[in-house]
Amino acid sequence: MPLLAPEPFVYPEGLFAPGRAPAEGEARWWVLHTRARAEKSVARAAHGHKVPFFLPLHERRWCNKGRTFSSCLPLFPGYLFIHGSDEARQKVLDTNLVANTLHVADQERLQSDLTRVYDLMTARVTLMPEKGLTLGERVVIVEGPMRGFEGKVARRGKQLKLIVEVEFIRCGVSVEIESWMVRPVPVRRSMVS
Repeated sequence: MPLLAPEPFVYPEGLFAPGRAPAEGEARWWVLHTRARAEKSVARAAHGHKVPFFLPLHERRWCNKGRTFSSCLPLFPGYLFIHGSDEARQKVLDTNLVANTLHVADQERLQSDLTRVYDLMTARVTLMPEKGLTLGERVVIVEGPMRGFEGKVARRGKQLKLIVEVEFIRCGVSVEIESWMVRPVPVRRSMVS
């Protein structure tokens, strides 16, 4: 059976490029809560209508009867992030595959969180979805191929993980790290007058 070519997880390609100018008009981030297992179908519809979107994915591998299989699954099941005007959002809603649209009050924070998730995805590291986060100290990676990434550190069994959270949906992704790779982020104290 032929393997399917990977589908785009971000459109357009430069959606998270540094210094990217905001889209014209009243473009903003929208979080779409999709119907069950419809994330990729909604992303295909957005791509077809040329609506900028981001669908964070991770690869899952498993073995069955001696054969290895793999599949790309959503990191945040049930969610798709689109960037556009209300008219662009309506085009995607017309698919009848979206259960709800979540209003994003803090556009800059969501943009920052999604950019960090995108950067981890393109760093070609193994990502794992994280739900029900019990997060610890905020750290920055100072050594290794992921130098510069910030997140919170957690221990899962014997593994130390860096967790990058998308606060808006209270989910995140984690990547395995070593303790020598990180340093605590200094606490920024606000000045009181």
